[in-house]
Amino acid sequence: MKAVNRIPLANPVLNGNERKYVLDCIDTGWISANGKYVTEFEEKFADFCGTKHALSCANGTVALHLPLLAYGVGQGDEIIIPTFTYIATANAVKYCGATPVLVDCQNGSWGIDPNKIEEKITTRTKGIIVVHLYGHPVDMDPVMEIAKKHNLFVIEDAAEAHGAEYKGKVVGSIGDVGTFSFFGNKIISTGEGGMITTSDNELADRMRLLRGQAMDPTRRYWFNEVGYNYRMTNLQAAVGLGQLENISWHMGQRRRIAAEYIERLSQYSELFTLQPEMPWAKHAYWMVSILLSDKVKASRDEIMSMLEDDGIETRPLFYSMHQMPPYYDGSSDYTVSDAISSRGFNIPTNATLSEEELDYICDRLVHHCQNNL
Repeated sequence: MKAVNRIPLANPVLNGNERKYVLDCIDTGWISANGKYVTEFEEKFADFCGTKHALSCANGTVALHLPLLAYGVGQGDEIIIPTFTYIATANAVKYCGATPVLVDCQNGSWGIDPNKIEEKITTRTKGIIVVHLYGHPVDMDPVMEIAKKHNLFVIEDAAEAHGAEYKGKVVGSIGDVGTFSFFGNKIISTGEGGMITTSDNELADRMRLLRGQAMDPTRRYWFNEVGYNYRMTNLQAAVGLGQLENISWHMGQRRRIAAEYIERLSQYSELFTLQPEMPWAKHAYWMVSILLSDKVKASRDEIMSMLEDDGIETRPLFYSMHQMPPYYDGSSDYTVSDAISSRGFNIPTNATLSEEELDYICDRLVHHCQNNL
């Protein structure tokens, strides 16, 4: 089999009112952080998640930073996070002068292991950040029980999980705060951008204040404290609104592509497995993730290189935080994360994949793995 063109890992699909809304911004001159599209995007995203508030912001990283600031997280505080995540989760904690405390993940969901959280709680612990990794929800009930027991806040890092569900509830509405990314490869995109969801009125007001340089809402250009310019532009929100109007299609395409891969690849469990979908979860499938079997003698990177030669873009799973120089932890507490991170990679999950491309990807993946047993 032969690929017609190089197959990208992901690409944005702008097939709704995005162009119309952006041109309206340009024609009316409303291109900065004020405008009707910011308001409408926020309102409709809150409705989508089932929360009282949604606050747009510059990107998914500052979406994590703002609630930490609003909770007063600072020097000497500790925030529990999964070690198996994208580095923004840890960095946002560090921006506050606090310490990210790392916890291993579960084999099933690949999310933080609730059974290993309590042993990491100290008198300095202020909150927990969970990450719905690659679109699969974390097992939230035990996390919320632990948080309530120890009077901790819970932030859901749902950057990769637009529309994913835990026991019928949309992620971003389960913890105290949810955060989302709209980077160009996400399920819906604004190019760069983020969103924060919450039903806590006081917290929402505090985050809005900090997001806009902390300008006194009753006294223009008066600032009582240090704030941040973390706002989204009306242009970005216009794209986001166009995307959100079609989110059922975007989510459906991800589910369709995952189902196609499962149908084609599940018979090859001796070669690799796909990230599972737990019975209590609805996986958003931001990325379809492959975990190589130990029977495959080639390394993950070698298999990826072979696929690249075939014109198929892939990328490795995230390196765990305890392996990164800024957060290095030489302990042996992270065996599950190490096993998944070292053997896993993402395969193309862009919404426009054709049957021919899916056949080709699966054929080449199986071929290279079988040739390296």
